Amino acid sequence: MKPKTKHILVLDGQGGGIGAQLVRMLSHELPEDCTLFGAGTNVLATNAMIKAGASQGATGENAIIYQAARADLILGPIGIILANGILGEVSPKIAVAVSSAEAPKILIPSSTCGIHIAGTEDYRLEQYLRRAVEQALLELK
Repeated sequence: MKPKTKHILVLDGQGGGIGAQLVRMLSHELPEDCTLFGAGTNVLATNAMIKAGASQGATGENAIIYQAARADLILGPIGIILANGILGEVSPKIAVAVSSAEAPKILIPSSTCGIHIAGTEDYRLEQYLRRAVEQALLELK
């Protein structure tokens, strides 16, 4: 019997910069039994993740809801779990689907969402992304 491929979902919106960087950093580190999927709230975000190395991509509310339910691990900016997050690109349905998905979630803090998490250190984005990749790799072991 063929072993199940782990479905790693990277979510993003706007221009897909955070998602693309996560995909770029993860794509060379993931075990062979993992598939890296990029889902964007818009086509720019999805295209950025595909160009960065995602195996597949899809765009929009339904695609994100569908993929979140099937993911084994979800990564993205914290705004992806907030209704009207990422400048309004995250619908309440997306926020509910992602936040209630059974998969572990690794979220990148961002003060641009108006959310400040007590206890997080003030890092540059690159440092947050490195830590997210490290946590993702630990989760997949």
